[in-house]
Amino acid sequence: MKPAIWLDGSLYDADSARVSVFDHGLTVGDGVFETVKATEGRPFALTRHLRRLARSAAGLGLPEPDLDEVRRGCEEVLGAHPVSFGRLRITYTGGLSPLGSDRGTAGPTLVVALAEASRRPDATAVITVPWARNERGALTGLKTTSYGENVVALARAREQDATEALFGNTVGALCEGTGTNVFVVLDGELHTPPLASGCLAGITRALVLEWVGAKETDLPMEALSRAEEVFLTSTTRDVQGVHRVDTRNLPGAPGPVTAEALRIFTERAAADIDP
Repeated sequence: MKPAIWLDGSLYDADSARVSVFDHGLTVGDGVFETVKATEGRPFALTRHLRRLARSAAGLGLPEPDLDEVRRGCEEVLGAHPVSFGRLRITYTGGLSPLGSDRGTAGPTLVVALAEASRRPDATAVITVPWARNERGALTGLKTTSYGENVVALARAREQDATEALFGNTVGALCEGTGTNVFVVLDGELHTPPLASGCLAGITRALVLEWVGAKETDLPMEALSRAEEVFLTSTTRDVQGVHRVDTRNLPGAPGPVTAEALRIFTERAAADIDP
């Protein structure tokens, strides 16, 4: 069965779905997106993801998306291409536009696609990178399709046998990963950078804060060198321990705080598919 793609209100297979080469999402990265975990054909925390999609669209100045239509697209794609564990991708762009930064008048493009995903290991390696997140930028806090910076950083991580790269911000504070939020355990207490650091308001991050509890703390990058435990959160990683940061090993990862966070998250998520 070929994967189904929802494109502007209709289902297509992967070979026939087409977006214009003049789409503003392609030419200048003018778009927003969400990645939603799908388990046995059911999306997790979809309502939270749709709210963030709307916030990102508003921040980018795109027309307000019809969230009922987006939800219908998700249902259609999941029904046409059920997978046991998958990555549901919602992309909403500025649509057909002139070449350049000005938007056209044709209206946005909406795409919903699904791909099978691999479940992550309990722990992974990360690196830090020398490039800074701009906590005062026009796109700060928005989940946009302008991901070139993340592509470069993640490629650096792969070169060093790691699966994620962590950024500081312009004042040297710990911020986030290319597609994750980061938590650290210091003196037995769990901390994560605040949104003011420039990090994305991750859905899994928010659920860990609500269900597990953690302090939102301005942390220097140096905190990674003295943390007893480090873990990542994201839609497809859930809670994932870190066993190496750059050249520093953290034996026994996931540690007790990470393991407890994962236990709580797994139990609560199983009890409510749309928390």
